[in-house]
Amino acid sequence: MTNTKLNILLEKTRLPVISAPMFLVSGTELVIEACKSGIIGSFPLLNARTGEILEEWMNRITEELEEAKVLNPDQKIAPWAVNLIVHKTNKRYETDLELIKKYQPPIVITSLGKPTSVVDIVHEYGGLVFSDVATLTHAKKAAETGVDGLVLVCNGAGGHGGTINPIAFMGAVKKFWSGITLLSGCITNGQDILAAQALGADFAYMGTRFIATTESNASKEYQEMLTDSTVDDILYTPAFSGVHANYLIPSIKNAGLDPTQLERKETIDFSHMENKEVKAKAWKDIWSAGQGVGAIDKVLPISQVVNDLEEEYEKALSTLISTRKIQC
Repeated sequence: MTNTKLNILLEKTRLPVISAPMFLVSGTELVIEACKSGIIGSFPLLNARTGEILEEWMNRITEELEEAKVLNPDQKIAPWAVNLIVHKTNKRYETDLELIKKYQPPIVITSLGKPTSVVDIVHEYGGLVFSDVATLTHAKKAAETGVDGLVLVCNGAGGHGGTINPIAFMGAVKKFWSGITLLSGCITNGQDILAAQALGADFAYMGTRFIATTESNASKEYQEMLTDSTVDDILYTPAFSGVHANYLIPSIKNAGLDPTQLERKETIDFSHMENKEVKAKAWKDIWSAGQGVGAIDKVLPISQVVNDLEEEYEKALSTLISTRKIQC
């Protein structure tokens, strides 16, 4: 059954890539253009400031992608996905879940909690549930709930990145997991996608690369800082939400803070992500990015990014095959 689900998903995509949901960055334009370009586009439900706006977003995405399929029957229009925070601080959990029932996004990605009830609802309408996991313990717990996919959030990933090396994490998870596997952390170009597959991933989960796109909701200043940054400009700290995440050091300095003197936030707090008015500095003023920033040097339309990824992927695959033939 799992192989069938995976094969159907792969058939609907041009590349095995998901544009990861990014707080305040991923919106309707990014999702729609990603899907039209042949990769899965996603957004955090809380990026919509209210439930009413969220319904408008989900309705628009549904209608525009259906129209694109009719107008371009030979083109691969990828499925869309939403990200639902299942942590107890998400006060919109129940109302957003009702909209998931109504609009039936093909994929629901859960974060920061146990997704049992979400799995039941999404499976009822034939959708897939993927769960973000950053530790082996969390991966095992998520697997027990009946999710279809695990997103392995490894070291160097943007946002709430994990600490485990992708080689070690993938190997450990594959000992008990045979479902769809997604790899997150520093995947920036086509070669990285191929490398993720070589490790055993079915899909690459890419966030930072899509911050620097014309359809992104990131500000011009954010995008310029990202394209000017290197891996040395990334700081991994729990200071802003109580959970370790990767942030751009220049943005921390711009907020008047000393990156070397940050105090740990002792309690986990995602209440600022109830996006009626984002008051917290994290994400709004202190910007996140993964360690792959050094490979991003310009802002491009998503269609061009996907074209580049496909070209890089095919070149890397061709080189690998040629090298193997020579060695044999």
